[in-house]
Amino acid sequence: MSDVATKPTPLRLFWWQGVANFGDALSALIVAQVSGREVVHSGPGGCDMLAIGSLIQVMRRKYREPRKDGVRPWIWGAGLLHAVSADFLDNVQVALLRGPVTAALLGVNTNQFGDPGLLTPLILGPMPERNDHIGLVMHHSQADDPEVAALIAREPALELIDVGGDATQVCREIAACAHVISSSLHGLVVADACGVANTWLSPGGQSHLKYHDYAASIGRAMIAPLTIAGIPGHIAGLKDQHGLGYSEAIERACEALLTSFPAALRGPNTPSGHPEPEMMRV
Repeated sequence: MSDVATKPTPLRLFWWQGVANFGDALSALIVAQVSGREVVHSGPGGCDMLAIGSLIQVMRRKYREPRKDGVRPWIWGAGLLHAVSADFLDNVQVALLRGPVTAALLGVNTNQFGDPGLLTPLILGPMPERNDHIGLVMHHSQADDPEVAALIAREPALELIDVGGDATQVCREIAACAHVISSSLHGLVVADACGVANTWLSPGGQSHLKYHDYAASIGRAMIAPLTIAGIPGHIAGLKDQHGLGYSEAIERACEALLTSFPAALRGPNTPSGHPEPEMMRV
């Protein structure tokens, strides 16, 4: 028998690749960190897991019938973009859902939720030094909005953060801001994860369901988004903010994410449990 340890097979993760977007790319980075395994992209029909993203409706289309190889892929922290039938749930395994709106629409009885993006500090290491910039993180569908370009030209305090850039770098730029205004869901999630005060900006014609789902998961009041036209007045009214009023709920969500990650998908040398407490402090 060989003394060389067998290298674990890569974990096959489904994430959206339609447009370069840091929130989707973040899924592989976080799953690799938590699982201790190499992660490769897979389509929904052959994946082991779905993590970050409003993609459960895609799984529903693929899993109304059992998979031929008998595998029931895991859903860990993903959510819905709109209501769907729950007729696929017997053919998948649910470790954790993003929020209570998704759970209610699927009829899943649980009181634990979490978006894996809240674990972003685990992949960043030491946090970058804070600056006085107000980060503007736009949903990828708004990247070429002329109103945004005009706003950036008028408001020197604003720093536009490119969601199509390297995911780790985008997260570090968000973590360094004094405040973040974001129409990207994961602009808000990463800001929360890093303890940066943030404001929800209208995502244009995009559904609001995923934003309310995430907000409800951490008890965050997020009723209506700011408009682009309202940004200058909002900036003028910003005050120094120290900490988030829902930090304890973020910590609970992080704990739920770590403890719910499927043991069967962890690498052989990756124990279940928690990172050092200071890594998750917000």
